[in-house]
Amino acid sequence: MSSTSTGELTALSRIFSASAIREIGSRGYSPALARALSETAIPERLPAHATLAEAYTMAFHTLQKIGNRDDYVYRSALTQKILLGRHNLRTATVLNEFRAGRSKADLVVLNGTSTAYEIKSERDSFQRLHTQLSDYRSVFGSVYVITSPTQVKAALRLTSEDVGVLTLSDRFRIQTVRPALDQPERTSALSILETLRFDEALKVLDGLGIDFPEVPNTRRWGALRHIFAALDPATVHAHTVAVLRESRSQAHLEFSIRELPRPLTAAILATNPSASARHNIRLATRQPVSEVLTWK
Repeated sequence: MSSTSTGELTALSRIFSASAIREIGSRGYSPALARALSETAIPERLPAHATLAEAYTMAFHTLQKIGNRDDYVYRSALTQKILLGRHNLRTATVLNEFRAGRSKADLVVLNGTSTAYEIKSERDSFQRLHTQLSDYRSVFGSVYVITSPTQVKAALRLTSEDVGVLTLSDRFRIQTVRPALDQPERTSALSILETLRFDEALKVLDGLGIDFPEVPNTRRWGALRHIFAALDPATVHAHTVAVLRESRSQAHLEFSIRELPRPLTAAILATNPSASARHNIRLATRQPVSEVLTWK
């Protein structure tokens, strides 16, 4: 087990938070990040003139140790090992915190199908898992739970055979304990519709050769629900994957990700910063830690 205190682990997690990344992107600096960094031992452990990029690398190295891992570490592993390890941003799209029914899937990868990943880190409870998996099954072709080696038995016991179980090893490798079954036929066309924007739903219908009727704006979603309720779920799923891969593509982030510290990859994909924001983040990561600490 790690000797890193709970308070420091919380501060390390805040360094990678979406709010800190967005703040850097919009302002070029982040008081929230500076405060979090000052609450850790990283500034004292780094050599003189070390940059924020080096601080991010050290912070992630500490967080990825078993016993320290938070949601972001698992999200990073999935991004690096599966999205970018097996695919790339031109052939696959990743969605973060993607709503499905009453739940939000931590990570969804779209390629030839849709795969949802529910993260259960060492800091998480399995209390809502049944509800979450039920919601995910109604929207995604395949579903995985990824957890720590110490929680694998619980994950296997609490999930059905169609749900895959992954573990993140002490060497930061994703290991498949049980593969997921890809079953888009079990999805619900209406549940899938609830995840889409109006323009995306129209594109799905267009791909199916279905014309959307002229109705008042107040009746548009009612008309969509009526149409989708009569459609084959597997067919709707396939067309939805194709539409979302295009409408929510992150291919434009590929070059920026290569220029930034690797531990920031998942954060950049989650926040989807604009070109100007990416420029600010890139410049900020090159700043000395001593300068970063003055931001607060």
